[in-house]
Formats: sequence, C-alpha cells, structure tokens
Amino acid sequence: MKTAEKKLYEGMFLVDANDAASDWEGVLSEIRNILERSSAEVVSLQKWDDRKLAYEIDKKDRGCYILCYFNVEGPSIAEINRDIKLNERIMRAMILSAEPIPQEIIEADTPVMRQQKALEQAQQRQAEEQENAGVAEASDEESAEQENEDSSDDEVKDASDEAPEGEGEEQL
Repeated sequence: MKTAEKKLYEGMFLVDANDAASDWEGVLSEIRNILERSSAEVVSLQKWDDRKLAYEIDKKDRGCYILCYFNVEGPSIAEINRDIKLNERIMRAMILSAEPIPQEIIEADTPVMRQQKALEQAQQRQAEEQENAGVAEASDEESAEQENEDSSDDEVKDASDEAPEGEGEEQL
C-alpha cells in the first residue's frame, strides 16, 4: 500500500479576538492539536491580525486571524476540516494548497509583526531624539554660560577703560 505524499498547505483560522487575547496559548494549542491529530507537521503558526469583521459571526464583531503553514497528506484535509467545524473556539477557517509559495513568503512578517516593528522603531527614534535634545540643551547651556562669562569680563574691562583711577572722582 502506497502512502500519499505530504504537501504544503496554508490555513487561515478565525477566532474570537477576546478569546485570543485572554488565552492565546490555549488557542494556538487547539489549532496545533487539530493539525497533529491528522499527522500534520506545523511549519509556521503565527498571529496574522486582529480585525473588525464585515458582519457578526456567533454574535462577535471582532476576530483574530491566525496564519498557519503545515505539511500534511492530501486526504487528511477532510479530517482537519471536520475537526475545525466541531471546535467551538474556531469561528471560521480556510485551507488552501500552498505548494508554489516560496519559503521567504512563509517567513515574511505579518501585519501585526510590521506594526510592532514600526512601534519599536518610533520609540527608538523618540528616545534618540530625547537623548540628542538633552545633549543639545547641555551644550546650549554651556555656550550660554560661556557667553555670560565673556560678556561680564568685557563689561568689567569696559568699565575700567572708561575711568582710570582717580579720574572722575570728586576731590575734597
């Protein structure tokens, strides 16, 4: 008896956003369990994005999308779909053949990852700007102090140049 060859599949799972936020590891473990029961090898499993749904599903208006790439034999897809329909946490799912997808796309950043990186970069830039502003203020203060010292020295010199000793004083 010949066994079927494992192929790469892409699965997009939709779960309740509140459920995902409160028990993220539990949601991921349920998806992994469903796939592993069908002898699937998980290649990548990551949060894709949280979105407002176009219409309510099970009285929920927000959902968390989870993107998964896995290798499994073709006939096992029907078993995976059956397990997904029986699972109460997964609101919707779509599984597609992903054979022509290169590894770079599988490992590419999801919208959530890009958003986190942009936030980290903005925070880093802000910290650098604050640090630079602190250095600039310190150098401005030093320059101002130096200018004050120079101008007070000049005033003292000007005053001594204008009235030599003994001149301008009234003699009694």
